[in-house]
Amino acid sequence: MQKTVEYIIQIFPQLLEGLKITLKLFTATLVLSLPIGLLVSLLKEAVSDKPTDNFVIRRFVKFPIRLIINAYLWVFRGTPLMLQLFFFYFGLTYVVLPNGASITLSMFTAAVLSFVLNYAAYFAEIFRGGIIGVNKGQYEASKALGLTGIQTMRYVIVPQMIRTVIPPIANETIVLVKDTALASSIALIDLLKTAQRAVNRDMSVIPFMVVAVIYLIITLVLTFVFNKIEKRLSISSGE
Repeated sequence: MQKTVEYIIQIFPQLLEGLKITLKLFTATLVLSLPIGLLVSLLKEAVSDKPTDNFVIRRFVKFPIRLIINAYLWVFRGTPLMLQLFFFYFGLTYVVLPNGASITLSMFTAAVLSFVLNYAAYFAEIFRGGIIGVNKGQYEASKALGLTGIQTMRYVIVPQMIRTVIPPIANETIVLVKDTALASSIALIDLLKTAQRAVNRDMSVIPFMVVAVIYLIITLVLTFVFNKIEKRLSISSGE
């Protein structure tokens, strides 16, 4: 037992270095993908066909934008995140620019780009579901008050939508914590990759056990935070 504790103390500084990379990737993904997902969902809702649209607006403005958004969501929600990591880190090197140079991304940049685009696609569908879930009477009431479409979204729809999307966003955020381990597949020295190196070097599974505990602690903290946010929003809405 004493040797085990001593060994954990010995490898812990290494695991902390890997944890820093994991937390940086997690934070960057969450900070960037949430607003991008919200913008995509609002844009998709804005370019949906309306009875008042004329043929030109419907066919030559809204349809191309809607096609691009749907293609983006289809690709990033329909392919494995690991495959996207491989594409941005390895695949882009085969793309030759007009000046003859190839596109080369660092491991961390490729990981952030993959995770942000992937999770923004999922968050976009979550936000869109929240927008659709708002009572249609709210739109009519806003129109009767003379609010513009942007004002309606900003002051009426989005605040109500946020309350309904917190639980699915919390679930996706917890999944994100675990998905960051996929970054080790492109040799990014994150928490899992650091543990793998220790296991291979010392022929011991203890690093994996320590890492499992670290992941569990992170998810526990996030669950606590989102529960607090949910309760706060329920109180503020008078539920």
